[in-house]
Amino acid sequence: MKLLLERGDVSPDKPETWHGQTPLSLAAGNGHDGVVELMLGREDINPNMPDNGGQTPLSWAAGNGHEGVVKLMLGRENINPDMPDNGGQTPLSWAAWNGHDEVVKLLLEQGNVSPDWPDNRGKAPLSWAVGNGHGGVVKLLLRQEDVNPDRLDNRGRTPFVLAILHKHEGIVRLFEARKAAAHSVA
Repeated sequence: MKLLLERGDVSPDKPETWHGQTPLSLAAGNGHDGVVELMLGREDINPNMPDNGGQTPLSWAAGNGHEGVVKLMLGRENINPDMPDNGGQTPLSWAAWNGHDEVVKLLLEQGNVSPDWPDNRGKAPLSWAVGNGHGGVVKLLLRQEDVNPDRLDNRGRTPFVLAILHKHEGIVRLFEARKAAAHSVA
């Protein structure tokens, strides 16, 4: 890889033709930390280059839970950690959907990530985490002041309703505890 990247006639941003993923996107999505680090060492590489579905290398790494790659990518100055894909999902949405607690933490630590960004279905990261039963991610998101636990998706469902529909008892208790804590403060 290093030899290829040193060549002037090799385009590191040239997408493959099937899904339009760049080499960086493929390396990031598969958790190849060393390859990603080498590629990010090139000034001329675009770390935000989306594929045909609009997913960036960071979205692929976050969605697949590759914490090391996410750290490397967030260390690059020109990275957009909140770039939505064609479905409106951000790297945080993908990490929440798949229950990657540590990746969610990394993304939330960024000052420029919206933890309540709704996608084209009206689902914010909290809804995805709740619907898929990822209690650890739900806890992390409920701690964020700018997350609306009553946000309606396009089907008129709140995260709490999703927890009940999917019979995620532990998550229902998280919402009840949050509500009880809010009432004791008020």
